[in-house]
Amino acid sequence: MPPRLKIIFDDVRMVVQQWSPDEMAIENVFLARNPDSALKLGQARGAAICAVTMDNIPVAEYTANQVKQAIVGKGHAAKAQVQHMVKILLNLNEMPQSDAADALAIALCHANTRKTMTELTSKASERYPADVLGAIRGRRKKRFTL
Repeated sequence: MPPRLKIIFDDVRMVVQQWSPDEMAIENVFLARNPDSALKLGQARGAAICAVTMDNIPVAEYTANQVKQAIVGKGHAAKAQVQHMVKILLNLNEMPQSDAADALAIALCHANTRKTMTELTSKASERYPADVLGAIRGRRKKRFTL
């Protein structure tokens, strides 16, 4: 397994160096029926995350249900539905392979989430003065702190 993790790490580093991404989105590990598979997936995710954090690139994580909800509109959508919607949303000529569709779906989910969060933050800043927002955030933080 370690040689495979090194390949993942090195390949992600190469992508970062070539394309200089601003951020990364990745799927959360789900609780699989096979614990060994879940552990291996977690190790692979860790190698990819470490590769981008070396350049201080922020990482966003989404559950499979969040991605499916964002792309298909239904959290428990089938893989074929995700593939179909990715093809439509990106105006692709042919159906992407399953793994490629999953990666593109995560990217689309992140782009939409990022856009929404930016708009919400902007609207809140326009509507409320910074000192009011700071006081609200401060109260929330204290309320949930033990």
